Amino acid sequence: MKEFFITGTDTDAGKTHVTSLLLKLLAQHKKQAIGFKPLAAGCEMAFDQLVNADALILMESATVSAKYDVVNPFAFAPPIAPHIAAEQVGVSITIDKLSDAYKNVKQQGANYILTEGAGGWALPINKNDYLYDWVKAEQLPVILVVGMKLGCLNHALLTAAHMQSMGINCVGWIANQVDKNMDEYQANLDSLKARLPFPILAISPYSEQTPKLQIYKSLLSALSINT
Repeated sequence: MKEFFITGTDTDAGKTHVTSLLLKLLAQHKKQAIGFKPLAAGCEMAFDQLVNADALILMESATVSAKYDVVNPFAFAPPIAPHIAAEQVGVSITIDKLSDAYKNVKQQGANYILTEGAGGWALPINKNDYLYDWVKAEQLPVILVVGMKLGCLNHALLTAAHMQSMGINCVGWIANQVDKNMDEYQANLDSLKARLPFPILAISPYSEQTPKLQIYKSLLSALSINT
């Protein structure tokens, strides 16, 4: 089983967009893959339960189906930090509870599990722990989505430095162009290629049509896809 944690440089970096594209890439190569969105805020009532649009996108992109509660075990209505939303409704999020939920995902029979984080890398889950503590506990390889916009250099380099300090296995990063009018897009991309300590895996150009990934061999290698 191949397992990856997809994180972003900040909120709206494009984690769901990229995770969906990766799931579709795996589907093209006849891989059995499932998405996991452990924490989601900004949910709405549907089918007598709270559901999150991002989690639904992952479900639609996956080749392995599962019940909504398996894909997104912690869902909250307010569009705020999940740990604050959890406190408001008296829900406790812990590393052990996340691991128990992850075991349910592993039982769905997928060869690949792509877990999408929430917000950026340093996301609190309670008063003491962060989502990256769970990632380290599960020893998940990480893919970093860099939202290509003003400020991306600082966000990406700080995130990478923290990952290195924790001994996280970041297999690479994906550039996601969220701002189609970004000044000096190529210069920023080149700066990130030169400075980030792990390889670029793919580029997701801004598109109002069908989104696609510009894939590097490093992505295929990380996903163990033979061409």
